[in-house]
Amino acid sequence: MKPDREVEPLPEAPATAAAYLGDRFALMQRFAEHLADTGVSHGLIGPREVPRLWERHVLNCVGVQELIEPDAHVADVGSGAGLPGLVIAIARPDLQVTLVEPMLRRVNWLDAVRSDLRLDNVTIVRSRAEQCTDLEVDVVTSRAVARLETLSQWSLPLLRSGGRMLALKGSSAQEEIDEARSQIESMGGSDVEVLTCGAAVVDPATSIVSVRVPHRLERRPAPSRKSRAGKQSAKRGPDRQNRRK
Repeated sequence: MKPDREVEPLPEAPATAAAYLGDRFALMQRFAEHLADTGVSHGLIGPREVPRLWERHVLNCVGVQELIEPDAHVADVGSGAGLPGLVIAIARPDLQVTLVEPMLRRVNWLDAVRSDLRLDNVTIVRSRAEQCTDLEVDVVTSRAVARLETLSQWSLPLLRSGGRMLALKGSSAQEEIDEARSQIESMGGSDVEVLTCGAAVVDPATSIVSVRVPHRLERRPAPSRKSRAGKQSAKRGPDRQNRRK
């Protein structure tokens, strides 16, 4: 009988990955190997995710870089296993990427991977997004962190004037927009829409909720984790369509 947590080997990357990433493919391959090895042993990726690691995780994230302008400063909130933050940094060396992650275990793993891959364009901040009062960036990304109503309160205040939030979502994207639109607009967000990206490298393409902020937002007290948990349980539970970190 096989052990319950025996890890399947990392499968070969799809041919589309090498074509899409070009000279960045080798580095992305090394990142995928980290995920399949220490990412599993550190509890950042489930062992059953390894056989579908490329399509469901790495390539699901890489397409978001299509929506980011050259030389931008990106903050990835709740970075976890570096999805999408490290994927973006690998694919786009022109970008400055700040990984925001509160858990020490995950921060240590991210730092080890950053060092091994020699990603000079990556900074790691151990903090919750709502506590990063000095951070001001062009783009905020996230994946499987919270529903949009809460996520917007954490992400939008980090953006400078003209900035953009790009939240990777699953099939719940439009539903979450409908729930959160009035709050987002009251905060000063605009152009709230669902976009798709990465069609050249993954099928189905990745769904992204995009929100722009014409002007730098005034920071408001963020919802506590306790109150957020209570509010989610009063509804039908948090988004699990894309909970893959």
